[in-house]
Amino acid sequence: MFGFELAQIYGYEKRNFNRQVKNNIEKFPNEFRFQLTRAEVNEISKCKNFTSMPIMQTEGIKGGRTSLPWAFTEQGIYMLMTVLKGELATKQSISLVKSFKQMKDYIVENKGLLTTNETIKLTNLVNDHSKSFQRQRNI
Repeated sequence: MFGFELAQIYGYEKRNFNRQVKNNIEKFPNEFRFQLTRAEVNEISKCKNFTSMPIMQTEGIKGGRTSLPWAFTEQGIYMLMTVLKGELATKQSISLVKSFKQMKDYIVENKGLLTTNETIKLTNLVNDHSKSFQRQRNI
């Protein structure tokens, strides 16, 4: 999930949310949080459900993002739960944990829809994609 979305969910202003993350940066290794590239943002911006404008490349132009967004993995979201405080943050953390559990339960309950061979192929594909993604980010 994107940091700006999580800030809204947790009831934080984006700058205060980012400050909390920066103040606890040791809790967010690269596999928990990463910054999107300009190409990724432009690709996502083409999606009709993504309302933000692409990042402006020229200074002085109004509108659009001024910086590349951060994305949080499931583990990063769990770590946010230890950092963000307040009644709303607690309620939202509980809700997110329940949502993740429901998704995992659904996958387990419906694993019979895929054969073992298909599951292995999908697992290998996801692993290969993850490794490729990490190599691209490290370049």
